[in-house]
Amino acid sequence: MVGISDLKTLLKSIDPRLVDDEFVFCTISETRFSQLDITPLLMFKEEEGFTLIVTKEVADLNSLAYTGIWSWIILSVHSNLTAIGFLAAITNKLANSGVSVNVVSAYFHDHLFVPREQAHKVMSLLEELSSSKE
Repeated sequence: MVGISDLKTLLKSIDPRLVDDEFVFCTISETRFSQLDITPLLMFKEEEGFTLIVTKEVADLNSLAYTGIWSWIILSVHSNLTAIGFLAAITNKLANSGVSVNVVSAYFHDHLFVPREQAHKVMSLLEELSSSKE
């Protein structure tokens, strides 16, 4: 199933969902990761080590270092991986409102990780963007 690529349709169909949990970004070595019995939400191997996104609870239970606590917002619209301008419109809206965002694109949806204390503001901004007449 191919996702939506039309920018206007994507923006009208954002349908953001806020996940009720706290998430953190951690970095650990491949060796340390192999010693853990966890399933991260995301794992990305970089030259310097593994980046993990896990719940704060998992990080704390496994003594994983992190800075900042993030909220996860799922953009429920099925976006096409080749869609042009969708994430740019969203990240520009958030940047213009002083919000930091880390984006993960998966096959069906795009996912935003925003500072926990700004999650409800971001939800409002996304609703505003989705309902705009542009």
